[in-house]
Amino acid sequence: MSKIVIAGGTGFVGQYLSKKFQTMGYQVILIGRKEGNICWTDMDGISAALEHAEMLINLAGKSVNCRYNTSNKAQIFSSRIETSRVLGEAVENCSQPPALWLNASTATIYRHAEDRPMTESNGEIGRGFSVEVAKKWEQTFFDFHLPHTRQVALRMAIVLGADGGVIQPFKNLVRFGLGGIQGNGNQYFSWIHIEDLFQIILFIQKHRKIEGIINCAAPNPIRNKTFMETFRSTMHRKIGLPAPKWLLEIGALLIGTETELLLKSRWVIPERLTELGFTFQFPTIGKALDDILILK
Repeated sequence: MSKIVIAGGTGFVGQYLSKKFQTMGYQVILIGRKEGNICWTDMDGISAALEHAEMLINLAGKSVNCRYNTSNKAQIFSSRIETSRVLGEAVENCSQPPALWLNASTATIYRHAEDRPMTESNGEIGRGFSVEVAKKWEQTFFDFHLPHTRQVALRMAIVLGADGGVIQPFKNLVRFGLGGIQGNGNQYFSWIHIEDLFQIILFIQKHRKIEGIINCAAPNPIRNKTFMETFRSTMHRKIGLPAPKWLLEIGALLIGTETELLLKSRWVIPERLTELGFTFQFPTIGKALDDILILK
């Protein structure tokens, strides 16, 4: 049985990918902190799992849905940088290493953009804590030079799916009449349906010349106000009270998160995937939300 190794595979995205690959007949081996997974300190176990694996997918990293205090910042950094380093060293030690290593990254690496879209070829790297994390994450990944393993960093936009991620919080806002714009509503919202993310992974696996950076984002990002309008329409809610920036700051403090997650304008385009001929099943937010919300 062919095998795929997923590091940090117990979260929303990891669980979805695990089920899909198992349905395809793969043996899926998980590396992580939960019982039954290979522990991060078990280097022999990690190396053994990676031997003859078709693919390594690294999704490990503490959630950024928290306050950026000193402790959380340190954990956000280490949970990404150290896990990537451990995996790179394990791949180096393999006699038959994985043919492909996909490492998660983030579309947040690009600057706040309301003037033009960011692509792999002309996107401008931003500033701030989240950007520094992303830069170091990718640097650690690409510092490994692995002659027998293709390396692709997935700059993922916000992943939308029925069983986790941001959908439930947005559903609650809309349900209780609070699903209006956040801030001024003009910031761009780049997103990707979780099934399209899975299909992108299969596409990269099949097209063996793909290496480097890939923007994992739907081809039609929208402004926050359009996202919220579509969300309300899909849930048949006419009223959505807006949340100005000052109110979001208070709310973020109360629930232990940062307003950056809502207010940063992420205008990211999947230039390379489009040029390579990838077809999105959910290219528009309306189609994505119809699938996620109506079927659940």
